[in-house]
Amino acid sequence: MGSTVAAAKLDRSTAIAQATEAVQLNTTLEAMTQHLAQNSAPCTTKPTDGFLLGRIGPFALRRLTPAATDWAGGRCLRISRRPSSPRAILLVPAAPGSKLDFFVALRPVGSLNRRMQSIRSVGGWPALTRRAFLGRAGAGALGCALGNGLAFCLRAGAGDSAASTPETGLVGSNIYGWTQYAQREKRKLDIGEVISALRDCGYDYLENFMDSARPEANAEFADQLKAKGLRPVSLYTGGRLHEADKADAVVDRLLAAAKVCAQAGYKVLSCNPDPIGRAKTDAELATQAKALTRLGQGLKALGMQLGVHHHLPEMADQAREFHYNFRHTQPDVVGFCYDVHWVWKGGVSPAEALRLYGDRVVTWHLRQSRNGIWWEELDDGDVDYQFVAAYAKEHNLPRRFTVELALEAGTKVTRSVVENHRRSRDWVRRVFGV
Repeated sequence: MGSTVAAAKLDRSTAIAQATEAVQLNTTLEAMTQHLAQNSAPCTTKPTDGFLLGRIGPFALRRLTPAATDWAGGRCLRISRRPSSPRAILLVPAAPGSKLDFFVALRPVGSLNRRMQSIRSVGGWPALTRRAFLGRAGAGALGCALGNGLAFCLRAGAGDSAASTPETGLVGSNIYGWTQYAQREKRKLDIGEVISALRDCGYDYLENFMDSARPEANAEFADQLKAKGLRPVSLYTGGRLHEADKADAVVDRLLAAAKVCAQAGYKVLSCNPDPIGRAKTDAELATQAKALTRLGQGLKALGMQLGVHHHLPEMADQAREFHYNFRHTQPDVVGFCYDVHWVWKGGVSPAEALRLYGDRVVTWHLRQSRNGIWWEELDDGDVDYQFVAAYAKEHNLPRRFTVELALEAGTKVTRSVVENHRRSRDWVRRVFGV
């Protein structure tokens, strides 16, 4: 952007004073725009392929497409502590009729068309999720925050109805598919890059494996998520819960880790009891059901929920273990992490699974196949997700949707893992309305 921006230089104190005055005036967007008009200029550069608008606190904002800039009429205001380190604020008014007022972007002027840096809010400004910021509506004061020597403002309405919540919907990704792509490409998995990619694609969380051996690692992972604009939502674990002499110790270990997880903000633990290479006996299934009950009760006491997950071993013999886990536990204690495709592949249709156990769903895993082979993205295919989405909406089921783009022999990969996640995020938005 650099030399194309004709922007007046302001020192930090002047910018802060203007921002403070705007707040005191309880100003509207129009008033704020007029207030800063003398110290800003049109941004003449337009991006060629959409660019990230930065973050409020650690939270990423959405991408602004070239089409949006056609009507945006963005204004740039340059603020600098010293001439050698100028920074820009881009104010982009929203489309007519939109609930939000404007977007805000911050970045060294010469790099505005690349990824924005994190600006950590201080001074009492409440942390906002991306959706909370973008969805703020109604009358309200213009709020301001300071970070890295910059002042920036956004209009905050009294309501927060558009914030990401389990009710309005959260969309995440499971780590497993990302590890497969890394192995396929013979590179080391960089968890930080995964989180950044998910943030930029519009996801709310990344589901990782619970570390029960080092509970504090789960809190550290939660901090990683928060620092990049995502949130801790769910973790995945296994567990040998069928052995009468060891099940209690396994549950104790998981609950000890869950205590740290709950404090870090996680809401769900998805657990797939370990398969053992053969069908479990009735006695082993009874032990497992008791262990799941105890685990669910312990999680509930911590403010978390248990969601039992299933792979093909549990679906064998007419889904014997799948059904046993639910028929011998209580719905308010032992929930369902509904991996729609695994259960479908195991012979239980979405219609049957939801009719029997829909009231237990606490979170979802979403994957698709065509002709029985895992597809690289979420799209139309073997599983009728239109039915699943309609049922979930009609019955007001929890809306934590975890995209799991795993690979298997025969999966045709034509795009990058990031592009497939971006396309899948758009699909979830279209089909599930999240």
